Amino acid sequence: MEFLFKEWQDIWIPELKERELEVKISEKVRKIITFTGIRRSGKTYMMFQFIKQLSENVPKENIFYINFEDERIEKTKESLTHLIPTLMKLYGNSDKQYFLFLDEIQIMPDWSQWLRRVYDSYRNINFVVSGSSSKLSSREIPTELRGRALNYEILPLSFIEFLKFKGIELEKHFEHSERKMSILKRELDDYIENGGFPEVVLEDPVSNKKKFVQEYFRTMISRDMIERHNVKKVHLLNDFLKLLINSKEFSVNKSVNIFRSQGKQAGKETLINYMKYAEESYFCFFIPIFSYKIKDQMRYSHKVYFTDNSFITNLSLRFLKNSGRFYENLVAIELIRKKTIDPMLEIYYWKNKSGEVDFVIKRGLKVKQLIQVCYDITYYDVKKREVEALLDASKELKCNELLVITNENESIEYFEGKKIKFIPLWKWLLG
Repeated sequence: MEFLFKEWQDIWIPELKERELEVKISEKVRKIITFTGIRRSGKTYMMFQFIKQLSENVPKENIFYINFEDERIEKTKESLTHLIPTLMKLYGNSDKQYFLFLDEIQIMPDWSQWLRRVYDSYRNINFVVSGSSSKLSSREIPTELRGRALNYEILPLSFIEFLKFKGIELEKHFEHSERKMSILKRELDDYIENGGFPEVVLEDPVSNKKKFVQEYFRTMISRDMIERHNVKKVHLLNDFLKLLINSKEFSVNKSVNIFRSQGKQAGKETLINYMKYAEESYFCFFIPIFSYKIKDQMRYSHKVYFTDNSFITNLSLRFLKNSGRFYENLVAIELIRKKTIDPMLEIYYWKNKSGEVDFVIKRGLKVKQLIQVCYDITYYDVKKREVEALLDASKELKCNELLVITNENESIEYFEGKKIKFIPLWKWLLG
């Protein structure tokens, strides 16, 4: 292991395009920091960004990075056992505060037991760990690390990060010239269609972007679903994922009936498991209906959204561009991003006999905001439908923070004494 420590000090971090996430270390409470998220979302580069941030106050020789996917590392318990003694032998077991970044640690045997032991034994070593979404999900932190880990979920690029990656500087307070606005709208169209995977954003032409996304999907299915969960009915899993990517809502009972009508045997328990696998791998997430009754949340369909719009673009059966679906999915991603920062947030949709509200944002005991997403609000019937649903939900849920996210419209209007704010998607994403 000696060569890994020495080599790292010579190589150091690559050139970075920095992201918005800021990782903070508490001086009072020591935690193992973990980075989790969908494959290819940039977890390794977030580690490098954190290293750069640390190196402003911590000596370079106190920071080390090891990628366990390195083929020179023997994938044995002994390799882990010798890691810390080797570090101490080379750099001293003094009062130095070390920062040890361990990438793809889940590859190593018994890694969680080892990490707990060294975390408890070496108070002067701070651990930052990254792993594939299938092995180190925030929902699945191993028992040994419960209470010891602080998790950061890494999603594909936000629109602000996307623009930075493209080298586009934003002006303060959105005081954009016509030229800057045309650039922003063009880039928004690109972001809506091709998503925010860092590698995809930086790649040209579009045909290569499609290849990247399809390869991410294949890897996710094989490693994070089939191999990990020992899925036997591979064809059924693939059909299930195709059904998801071409749906806006998911119901176990309806899906069972769809498969039966096609002559395929698919039990409820199997589909519930597939639903869990898809969410654990960060491929998609499910949003329940808002209800004070748990049985209603379980009985009604869940809305299904995907962690990146590129999945819809490159995996769904499309004959026409559905701008409304792309807009709604992008808003859902951004709300999930907010939830990774504020775990107290809860996201639902609302529905009654006459209408539906896309997103209900709840924090603690209170509903904080109601959001409709409507690409084109200029048609009278469309606007009437969206507004009436908002007003109905506002009365029932006692919430007066009402928002409609649109393509172009920006205004504040009053209906039945309630204020509704209309805002373009680009401005909401940048806000």
